Amino acid sequence: MAEFILVYERLLYASDGGRCRVAPPGPPTAGTVHVPQGREAVQQQRGTVNPTTPEQPADVVARLRATFRTGRTKPVAWRTEQLRGLRAMLTEKGSELAEALHADLGKSATEARRTEIDFTVREIDHTLDHLADWLRPEPAPVPAHLGSDATAWTQYDPLGVVLVIAPWNYPAQLLLAPLVGALAAGNAVVVKPSELAPATSAALARLLPGCLDTDAFAVVEGGIPETTALLAERFDHIFYTGNGAVGRIVLRAAAEHLTPVTLELGGKSPAFVDSDADVQVVADRLARGKFLNAGQTCVAPDYVLTDPETAAALEPALARAVEGLFGTEPKESGEYGRIVNERHFDRLSGLLGSGRVAVGGDTDRAAKYIAPTVLADVDPSSPVMGEEIFGPILPIVTVPGLDDAIGFINDRDKPLALYVFSESEGTRDRIAAETSSGGLGHGLPLAHLTVSDLPFGGVGESGMGNYHGRYSLETFSHRKAVLRKPLG
Repeated sequence: MAEFILVYERLLYASDGGRCRVAPPGPPTAGTVHVPQGREAVQQQRGTVNPTTPEQPADVVARLRATFRTGRTKPVAWRTEQLRGLRAMLTEKGSELAEALHADLGKSATEARRTEIDFTVREIDHTLDHLADWLRPEPAPVPAHLGSDATAWTQYDPLGVVLVIAPWNYPAQLLLAPLVGALAAGNAVVVKPSELAPATSAALARLLPGCLDTDAFAVVEGGIPETTALLAERFDHIFYTGNGAVGRIVLRAAAEHLTPVTLELGGKSPAFVDSDADVQVVADRLARGKFLNAGQTCVAPDYVLTDPETAAALEPALARAVEGLFGTEPKESGEYGRIVNERHFDRLSGLLGSGRVAVGGDTDRAAKYIAPTVLADVDPSSPVMGEEIFGPILPIVTVPGLDDAIGFINDRDKPLALYVFSESEGTRDRIAAETSSGGLGHGLPLAHLTVSDLPFGGVGESGMGNYHGRYSLETFSHRKAVLRKPLG
């Protein structure tokens, strides 16, 4: 045990600090698998361009695995160097990512900084502050029959080569936050940005190789064919964020290699509003959590459960809350985002008829704009209650009381998050004890995922596994049991 700790401490503080070497726009840099798109693809077919032959996913995995087997990624100094390099990129080149996020999702610079860039920087800082302690071997008591000279402990070992597949709704944060944990754990990493956020994907593919060790890191751009090719390879862990349908595909592919998987999915996250709650405070917090990123947030409140009297009071309160956030014309507000593409716009537009429009309801397909919308008098069997909304539509469903609300929640898939607005400790305790959800927030939606010392993840249909802070290290590591008995 003492020998292991000595080696460990020698590795801790040898980093030469972070650095960011950003490649200019142009041919793919090392660490990037370039997939021709649009005009470039046509030119290649015609023979009018002659780029470097793109590296195939199988070659990427083989190259990274060869690096991992040298032991290069295991020293703590290497890990912290990668994290500092990533932090430097975010602080020095964050404006370029913010521009890409605006192009893909209409995010304001403020929202891009707060929810994607600064969020990741805080995760890096938290990891750097605590990584040495997290990695310390944990002693275990040894039974007397093994002798007083026997010692035992557990230690975290890197898994190997891991794959991170990111979604389009927070295309930077939800790629980079898992990457932080994977690197901190000492793995080689392949990341696959979402093709549905093409500007952000391109920016990440250009910026990341300049800040990380490209012998142990790669970005693979592309769509379904590239993702399918990656999933055919043997990884040591796959981390997927997205919807349940694709999550099942990922899980089936991983089963071919017995690869462990983290699935960060979603679902319909309810918000229960008790009759004793301050309706305007509730409305302000609901609106801020729901309409951030135009409702395209996996832990956004999906629908409200409350009694009929409180529901009636919520309607004007939510109207005031929306106006306070985005003014009388949200379409003109620089702080309100857009729907990612026409397909999702059409899907969301089709849900607007599921109830009486109490707030908003305006749409503009050309601008991919759907106003912050509240639907009242919603029937539980209506289309808007049959799927995760993932957009700026908030249905209000009425129930007689707490028992019915708990039953309503339990009759459906376990949500990624559950929010409770109540002054009653008894009500809060009952919901905590009698329901199951990935996370539980009392009085403030979304906030639990910003606490680095809390695990973030789903349960049941909303996902498996978790991450953030120490939980990311655990996800991307093997906790190995070690026992030592001297020979002499």
